[in-house]
Amino acid sequence: MLVDSAPDMAVAGQAEDGHRALELTRELRPDVVVMDIRMPGLDGIEATRRIADDPELGEVRVLVLTTFDDDESVLAALRAGAAGFLVKDTRPAELLDAIRVVAAGDALLSPGPTARLVARVVRLPETVAPPLAAGSALVAELSAREREVLALVGRGMNNAEIGGVLGLSPLTVKTHVSRILGKLGIRDRPQLVVTAYESGLVRPGDAAAD
Repeated sequence: MLVDSAPDMAVAGQAEDGHRALELTRELRPDVVVMDIRMPGLDGIEATRRIADDPELGEVRVLVLTTFDDDESVLAALRAGAAGFLVKDTRPAELLDAIRVVAAGDALLSPGPTARLVARVVRLPETVAPPLAAGSALVAELSAREREVLALVGRGMNNAEIGGVLGLSPLTVKTHVSRILGKLGIRDRPQLVVTAYESGLVRPGDAAAD
């Protein structure tokens, strides 16, 4: 009802579990999939991973619904290729705005909550997903400027904010981010945040303030 009330979006389909979500995504090719994590059968994390890994679904973005008391699953969803996450008590207007952000191809990374979440979880034992391939060894292959940009992405800054810190234009920052993604073999910005923490470029307490 909420989505259909917005003039610029519509519900393409609804699924009761991860298997059906994957089927409908392949059939309907929606711009955004709003994915729950805990579902019967195929859970939202694996469904997200299969969507992200399917080259025919490259334009489909996944926005995960979660709660902050399930941190490990949130990190697993970001590793799986989710474009971002929302807590389930998000206000209606914020939910609609989040869908628009993800549909436009941007990552939903609220600086404070996202960075704090990753900072907590990267110190926990791996239980639900293997770590990203882009660890410290690959980060070492980045240029000094690229490492600076990655560290600021990890702190939750957007391109304009990073440009302000480094004295670069947002377009130049965007170019650096694209190169970093390519070098590390990472799909999008949320996974860069995880990598920044896992590689040690960002440490707990470095997150940008709300």
